[in-house]
Amino acid sequence: MDSALWALIVGLLLVLMALGSTVLKRLPLSTAMLYLLVGIAVSPIGLELLRTDARTHAPVLERISEIVVLLSLFTAGLKLSPGLRDRRWALPVRLAVGSMVLTVGLIAGSAWLWLDLPLGACVLLGAILAPTDPVLASEVQVQDPSDRDKLRFALTGEGGLNDGSAFPFVMLGLGLLGLHELGEWGWRWLAVDVLWATGAGLGTGWLLGMAIGRLVLHLRREHKEAVGLDDFLALGLIALSYGVALLLHAYGFLAVFAAGVALRRLQQRQAGPVASASAVEQALIHPDRTLAETVAVDPQHAPSFMAQAVLGFNEQAERIGEVAIVIAIGALLWAVQWDPAAWWFVPLLLLGIRPVSVRLGLAGSPVSRGQRWLIGWFGIRGVGSLYYLTFAVNHGLDPALAQRLIALTLAVVVTSIAVHGVSVTPLMAAYEKALRAARPRA
Repeated sequence: MDSALWALIVGLLLVLMALGSTVLKRLPLSTAMLYLLVGIAVSPIGLELLRTDARTHAPVLERISEIVVLLSLFTAGLKLSPGLRDRRWALPVRLAVGSMVLTVGLIAGSAWLWLDLPLGACVLLGAILAPTDPVLASEVQVQDPSDRDKLRFALTGEGGLNDGSAFPFVMLGLGLLGLHELGEWGWRWLAVDVLWATGAGLGTGWLLGMAIGRLVLHLRREHKEAVGLDDFLALGLIALSYGVALLLHAYGFLAVFAAGVALRRLQQRQAGPVASASAVEQALIHPDRTLAETVAVDPQHAPSFMAQAVLGFNEQAERIGEVAIVIAIGALLWAVQWDPAAWWFVPLLLLGIRPVSVRLGLAGSPVSRGQRWLIGWFGIRGVGSLYYLTFAVNHGLDPALAQRLIALTLAVVVTSIAVHGVSVTPLMAAYEKALRAARPRA
């Protein structure tokens, strides 16, 4: 009976989402909010079809959230087309480094002063909650590679970078709790966890993205081979980048994001005229697969076809992953021992720490006041925070300490899903309207 109910619930949910996706875009409501409600409904609060606990099921939750974040990071990288010398990269880099470090520090300081947590736990909490989420932020991200909007580019790049750049602070927090080796005066943490793991992660992903992309294009252009199954190309490149990075003791999240950026950059370098975009789009949706195979091996269209086919598959896989992980988050809530401090801690983070860190991190940057305000507001927390939380729990976190971090983290994530889900449609509609009004009329 449980299997039948699950099939019914998931089937109805997916069909409703497919039929009502355009309606939801016009309403102050996000798909993640619906998935969250479904998760609560199937937990012991409702139908009791799913009985999960963040500590008991931490290994499974870590793996699921890890996979969903990887899919999302690769998708984010594929959406970002500018070369590394493009000035637009300055905004996400400043957000993912400067603003994120400030966020970790402000959260840790607040926890030290008012939550009565040990220093390591304060740093760990900051690292868990500092990164913005690439999975739940699709409505405010770059919609396609030709999108040149500063706001969307900044938020997309930030979500792709800071899910990896938060890792050193997770390791620092675990080290201060005695669960990770930091070295004397922190030399190992700085040399290995910060410098090596970050640089090697980005370099590994970039090299593999370029190498695999060039190999596929060579086979298609010169030998008319390696055609079709671009979904396997996407999954293979994600797994390869992640696996090699982990073997090198580097950050796999950064490697996967860099692989996506590299693949898109390769397409930008080798693609034919802009007019080829329409040919690729028609080939991807045309019922005759012969047309797609012809365009896939065409020397002019092959790079754009490869990039768009991989991106299309990855976006669909990411949506399926979002359904699964947000339902899981909703199903966790019944077992949480809520911390009373969440009533002031969550507003402090979303309304105080995030806007302040963005304002300081972007000081002097070429963004408008409205864009800076929206970037400060759309610091969406979600699946990335769940991954870091379960990662820490699985590394031997004290049960009592784990319970407090679980309560605070899930309070932030659930609140973020709700308030950002309600506000994203009207705020982004107002933003787009203001952009259109500011454009000079022909």
